[in-house]
Amino acid sequence: MEKRCPALDPTGQDIHAQADELRAKGSAVQVELPGGVLVWSVNSHAVIKQLLTNPNVTKSARNHWPAFINGEIRPDWELISWVAMDNVSTTFGRDHHRLRRLIGKAFTARRTEEIRPHVVGLTNMLLDALSAVPAGEVVDLKERFAYPLPGMLVADLIGMSEEARVATAKVLDVMLDTTISPEQAQEVLLGWRTAIADLVALKRAEPGADITSDLIAARDEDGSRLSEQELADTIFAILGAGSETTINFFDKAITALLSNPEQLELVKTGQASWDDVIDEVLRLESPIANLPLRYAVEDIDLGDVVIPKGDPILVNYAAIGRDPALHGDTRCTFDLTRTDKEHLSFGYGPHYCLGAGIARMVAKVGLSALFERYPDLTLAVPVEELQPLPTFIMNGHRGLPVRLTAVESKASQAA
Repeated sequence: MEKRCPALDPTGQDIHAQADELRAKGSAVQVELPGGVLVWSVNSHAVIKQLLTNPNVTKSARNHWPAFINGEIRPDWELISWVAMDNVSTTFGRDHHRLRRLIGKAFTARRTEEIRPHVVGLTNMLLDALSAVPAGEVVDLKERFAYPLPGMLVADLIGMSEEARVATAKVLDVMLDTTISPEQAQEVLLGWRTAIADLVALKRAEPGADITSDLIAARDEDGSRLSEQELADTIFAILGAGSETTINFFDKAITALLSNPEQLELVKTGQASWDDVIDEVLRLESPIANLPLRYAVEDIDLGDVVIPKGDPILVNYAAIGRDPALHGDTRCTFDLTRTDKEHLSFGYGPHYCLGAGIARMVAKVGLSALFERYPDLTLAVPVEELQPLPTFIMNGHRGLPVRLTAVESKASQAA
């Protein structure tokens, strides 16, 4: 009887439980993705850290994945958008260094401080809008706060209009859904490329003080520095990485604090900081779970298994902070007083997230303002009733129903 590889659950119903199961099977385990594509799933902290700095591991499908190069991967494969891009996240070697230098100018510590007032302004605007919600009424805080704040900021940074941002956000949502059909996958690829092409055309005609205009100037000044596809795909990568990860961070952070009131009290009383919150949430609930894909440039011997040259690798960032070898018996406990909050949620090695500083600043500004404005914030449903996103790529909820203020009791209303 043929032995089949386990399938990664495309609905993302319990990414942590599946990671535990796979971690127990070995350093790397072959799993089946949508479309029958086999990849090596890696779920342990030590192995992931080793692979992320291994020069024989690359993110370039066009150079190191034979199945993609030879046309064995269908152009309508459900995850095609993740491997067809040509940008800083999918290049290696000199091309990666070249693109990283160009983009890095937009994410310096100085730039982070320059945009802080804008982040504060966007945060206050969204919180002001929430003040119109009647006391005790249920509101989806993901839709009204966690979703728009990072999305609006990144759109402003790349010079995208609000109308275009809303349209592109819908494409991103579908791209992250690992239950989509091949037809939808093709629509996603066409959708985001069309949206970015329109943005590039607009900024060529009307350049502004934004990242897109800066990258166009670099590309047009010397076409060898940034190809047209690299330009478009890099802008889209900035939009996706800068918004989706922070959206789901806010979702998980708010959920963790509201479902652990004793931990929230530590923050309110100054016994724990917002930096503690950020790192503990990233450890326990990395916004990115399984990020497609990396590839073995040569055979990689992990001791108990060898990943053959050319095989794809799927790193599970959400599994790292819950590895018992790293955080022991308390690995699944949300504890702001934990001294070791090690995680790799911003990556590690050559592909460490360029926007980590901005992401931390946005997280701190957003969370502190939210809980200062609405100290009585509560979940409107039990935490176990929150529905996971239909994906194994991201780690978040479909919605986050809350009450901004406590519901008055019948006794107080009668009085």
